Amino acid sequence: MPQSSSNVSRALAAIILVVPAIARAGGVQGGDASLETIVVEGSRTSQIGVADSATQGTITGKQLETRPISRTAEVLEAVPGVIVTQHSGDGKANQYFLRGFNLDHGTDFRTSVLGMPVNMPTHAHGQGYSDLNFLIPELIRTIKYKKGTYYAEEGDFSAAGAAEIDYVRSLPAGMALVEAGQHRYMRTLLANSVEAGPGTLLFGLETVRNDGPWDLPENFRKLNGVLSYSIKDGRDDLRLAAMAMQSSWTATDQIPQRAIDAGQLSRYGYIDPSDGGATRRASLSGDWSRRMDDGVLRVNAYAIRSALDLYSNFTYFLDRPAEGDQFSQSERRTVFGLDASRSWTHQLFGRESDTVVGVQSRSDRLDPVGLYTSVARARSGVTREDRIRETSASLYLSNAIRWTEQFRTVAGLRADHYQFDVTSSNAANSGKVNDRIVSPKVSAVFTPGKDIELYANWGRGFHSNDARGITQNVDPATGARVDADGNAISPATPLVKAIGREAGIRISGLVPGLQTSVSLWELKLASELLFVGDAGTTEASRPSRRTGIEIANYYVPAPGWIIDADLAWSRPRFTDDDPAGPFIPGAIERTMSVGISRQKGPWSAGLRMRYFGSRPLNESNGVRAGSSTLSSIKLGYAVTSKLKLGAEVLNLFDSKVSDIDYYYASRLRSEAAAIEDIHTHPAEPRNIRISLSYAF
Repeated sequence: MPQSSSNVSRALAAIILVVPAIARAGGVQGGDASLETIVVEGSRTSQIGVADSATQGTITGKQLETRPISRTAEVLEAVPGVIVTQHSGDGKANQYFLRGFNLDHGTDFRTSVLGMPVNMPTHAHGQGYSDLNFLIPELIRTIKYKKGTYYAEEGDFSAAGAAEIDYVRSLPAGMALVEAGQHRYMRTLLANSVEAGPGTLLFGLETVRNDGPWDLPENFRKLNGVLSYSIKDGRDDLRLAAMAMQSSWTATDQIPQRAIDAGQLSRYGYIDPSDGGATRRASLSGDWSRRMDDGVLRVNAYAIRSALDLYSNFTYFLDRPAEGDQFSQSERRTVFGLDASRSWTHQLFGRESDTVVGVQSRSDRLDPVGLYTSVARARSGVTREDRIRETSASLYLSNAIRWTEQFRTVAGLRADHYQFDVTSSNAANSGKVNDRIVSPKVSAVFTPGKDIELYANWGRGFHSNDARGITQNVDPATGARVDADGNAISPATPLVKAIGREAGIRISGLVPGLQTSVSLWELKLASELLFVGDAGTTEASRPSRRTGIEIANYYVPAPGWIIDADLAWSRPRFTDDDPAGPFIPGAIERTMSVGISRQKGPWSAGLRMRYFGSRPLNESNGVRAGSSTLSSIKLGYAVTSKLKLGAEVLNLFDSKVSDIDYYYASRLRSEAAAIEDIHTHPAEPRNIRISLSYAF
């Protein structure tokens, strides 16, 4: 096992050994208390007087408890309009879709956990790679989300939106959970909080294994842990947290539709049995805040160590007919960061005003990040290998003024400075580049009554490009100054500007218990230039414009009932005159999510339906992915105050649909030449999972 993997194992072992000792010293909090009863209070849309846009809100951990989920990152589907899928093994970051974007593994949607950024720039597999497998859903306190480019505190990767995930700091009682299901699925969780000295110690330990429905067992294994210590002392609030996770898997990647149609492969079949990978992550973070007479001072600092070894083969025998096209993507990363802000409540122009000034800095060191050819997970050649230093420093200012009881404005300004330093295996692709961008923001909020609020938003944002593309001058595989299509290779723009605007309304109480928000939005990107980690090259793309409408409804018809329904339509298009066509491949156009949950006595239930609309797979719109509708249900029954039984039925109606589709050229061993085709990764079939949890 690699050294970094053993380090993670030792960190988890330390958590396992230390926690019981502290528990014995401090005493388990809660004694005979039962698990926290789910009480539905408020909703994600009850933001009148608080939010700065119609697409900003908060989801509580209580609201997540009745949601059936098949993968950890699916907690983000609680954010209206977000779709989470997968095209490979469970250990890899998911695919995300929102607001006319195929966000790939996270580009243009910023995610943070306990103040630490999840998106990874200049990643071995994809820019903004966002792997949420280290989350423990039962410990989530809130998910605060916002969409658009209108928030001064949000920088890189947030053009489409952002989500901040926070954990609870204590539990009302300890939890021991065992969950089992088909395909050798097994999950265990042990979590508790204890009084330790002047503060509270929280720990969570999770193990997961799963083979999945695939013809080749996935053999997914995950070990995951968190340990946090929180102190509240007068005006001061401090939390220190340590996290560690490691996983490994065998992947069944997307396969060609022609092979399924011909009976060569089943829907759950595979071509390269050695695809898969292993990943490791460990972090330390500290979050401190102090309440002042006139505001709040906050400081968050973090350090992250992560590693990934990924083996993929998407074209099979196209480039190397004898041995196959498998390639390896690998990285070793160290991240340090700081986020500090000071807020004031004061008078400005004789009006009530709030001002926030913040600084953010981040340093990523990759040593190395590489792309290699491989055969059965054995490296056979180096396409490129780089050592990279990427640092950023940001300053932002935001001011809100309440001009009247009904009208307020929020104006912000953000300045970002980036430094890229690349030392490549090919000297022609080495270099140092600096770039900066200034992003103004403005919002106007009108509240004509206590149950209605109107919003107008405008802002400039950005996303960074992969450092390797910024300094690239030659094709790393051939050394040529043109790519495989004969196009000249030139360095990418470091920071790509995005401009967004939105008009929205939030209504509460017109129908008792119903809250609705509606938004009309537009987002323009100067370029969708992407670094293609699978090839080690920059893929020139085009300017784009996305427009859309989103409707979110949250309805409590009676105590214990919740009904939510979210609909989103998007029109994503390239805006130049390229004859290839104006359609953006893979860009989402329509989504819908409907959920019903019920809490009564010892019973709880949650039923959800998710619609993922058809979308273009090439620029001419000549090939499209089919739509999919998936439904799942979650049931719970409290046998006693301490013991609870649960059941989930995922893909309730056993729909034979795709999780994701792509369109590109590949070659099977039996074929004489490349064939352009849809390549699909199917949604998993109906799957039943049973759980037993005990409160102590």
